[in-house]
Amino acid sequence: MVNVSQLSFGYGKHTLFENLNLNLLPGHIYGLLGKNGAGKSTLLKNIAGLVFPQSGSCTVNGREARRRQPAFLEELFFVPEEVYLPAISARQFLEATAHFYPKFNTGQFNAMLTEFELTPDEVLTRLSYGQQKKVMIAFGLATNTSLLIMDEPTNGLDIPSKTQFRKIIASALTDDRCFIISTHQVRDLNNLIDTLLVLHNRQIVVAKELDEIADRVSFVTVPANSTGHLYAEEGMTGLTAIVPNTSGAYSKVDLELLFNAIISNNQPIINLLK
Repeated sequence: MVNVSQLSFGYGKHTLFENLNLNLLPGHIYGLLGKNGAGKSTLLKNIAGLVFPQSGSCTVNGREARRRQPAFLEELFFVPEEVYLPAISARQFLEATAHFYPKFNTGQFNAMLTEFELTPDEVLTRLSYGQQKKVMIAFGLATNTSLLIMDEPTNGLDIPSKTQFRKIIASALTDDRCFIISTHQVRDLNNLIDTLLVLHNRQIVVAKELDEIADRVSFVTVPANSTGHLYAEEGMTGLTAIVPNTSGAYSKVDLELLFNAIISNNQPIINLLK
């Protein structure tokens, strides 16, 4: 599906990636996390062919991203962090744009607008920023492209809308589609993604399904004076900690705690998840 090979990219003397490798498969919802400035958006733009690598390659379904050929474009939809929509209705936007995507489903688009409490006849520029985001998310899902990339899609959404977002995304995934969601709001990915990607220090340092992560480490609450954990943060009832999973028992992955551990350069945890 998506193959990033030996990717190097930077702006001027600032290198964002160096020989970065990544392989993504259909049937998964990937959550891409990283500190501000780590290059999450730039990595997504490389995959979409919107910027060109200094060396290495990005391919989607075997097609080179930088060439942006029609067969490539009709199987990819990108929802950017900032959206700029024309002063037309969602229905008019559909009529002008949907034909570029052979598998576009108008009924699906209208159903998702309804789920988001929007109508096809509202002028896009009169909508709030969050509502405009909802329109683009609904449109992107309705394209039924094999790859859907969303950069900070929950920015501008209130808490009920974020719940709707998770529900709609989960229901739209099929075995032949791949979703990549980049965000700095880690909690928005809870109960949604099945695979975690962490971009840190110019590399993808973690690329693991959540079930695999849970097999290797456990997330537990321990007394404040406990030792032997790999990483811990103070909580209301003690320490919320990450420990090696030596018992084989399952614990739900705490994405925020794990992300904080990784960006603190906790090498034992990074090594466990390689």
